[in-house]
Amino acid sequence: MRLKLTGADKQRLARRNTNDAEAYRSYLKGRYYWNKRTPEGIEDAISRFQQAIDEDPTYALAYAGLADAHVYRSFFNLARPRDAMPRAKTAAVKALEIDNQLAEAHVSLGYISYAYDWDWPEAQMHFDRASALNPAYVRAHIFYPLYLASRGRLQDALALAKSALDLDPASSSLRHNLAVQFYLAMQFDQAIEQCHRTLDIDPNLADAYAVLGQAYLARAMNREAVTVLEKYSALSPGSAGSLALLGYAHARLGERSEALRTVEELKAMSKKSFVPAFYFALVYAGLEDKDQAFMWLEKGYDERFNRFAYLRQEALWDPLRSDPRFSDLVRRVGIPR
Repeated sequence: MRLKLTGADKQRLARRNTNDAEAYRSYLKGRYYWNKRTPEGIEDAISRFQQAIDEDPTYALAYAGLADAHVYRSFFNLARPRDAMPRAKTAAVKALEIDNQLAEAHVSLGYISYAYDWDWPEAQMHFDRASALNPAYVRAHIFYPLYLASRGRLQDALALAKSALDLDPASSSLRHNLAVQFYLAMQFDQAIEQCHRTLDIDPNLADAYAVLGQAYLARAMNREAVTVLEKYSALSPGSAGSLALLGYAHARLGERSEALRTVEELKAMSKKSFVPAFYFALVYAGLEDKDQAFMWLEKGYDERFNRFAYLRQEALWDPLRSDPRFSDLVRRVGIPR
């Protein structure tokens, strides 16, 4: 059978692909390392995507991959958001300059728009455009349901996460994504159950322990949370996020000295690498020390840390939620109602 393509189809495919076999191999290796979601994998991905670009400077997908890798550098606290996210945006914009019908680049810009620029209408425009160009790609991606959850469109986010898992039921990352959506939707029992299903597939997936611990905390199962978050910390050596969550759990148990010890460890860690102010605020929120929590949240606001996009949904901030300073912060971040 011979596939008949229109002139526009041929032009789009020519822009989106590369005739350079080495560039293509480099791109595939970049996506492989990017999907590992580890610090080493993300840095390797950046190197591979850049190699693909060097081999074919017109390779739009390689620029989109580079954008996603820089997004992950911020997402996993490997770089300050103000360093990583502008680089991600530059790469995604370059991809669209080469091919303005590249769904992958629109998804990248959708995430950057709401999680860093705090521009929710711009994000919606990019996600809508990506959905029109390649619905299957958007459906299988984690960024769009996260965006929907940040806006409080919780049922839409859950539906999308479930449909993505239907496409690939064996995917541990998509199982994890569904657990995240249950957590953000405040369906904590379902989040706990889904985390266990994820860990059945991949018992060493550190992020699954993180969400499981947070779901336990939301259910006031604080001792269980400590146990799970200790496992998360063991699987994520040197992770400021795991340390902060463990400090929060100790705080909720009334173990104030343990919680404050984690603050000191975070301070020591910050002398060697980037530690988001958000994490200091989290421990103080657990301790219900509101003044310290809001002082650190203001610093995090200036850093434009990605988790500020989910302030309204994250149950961990319940100790601060009744304070007028919290609603003012949500307003300044611009999270739509």
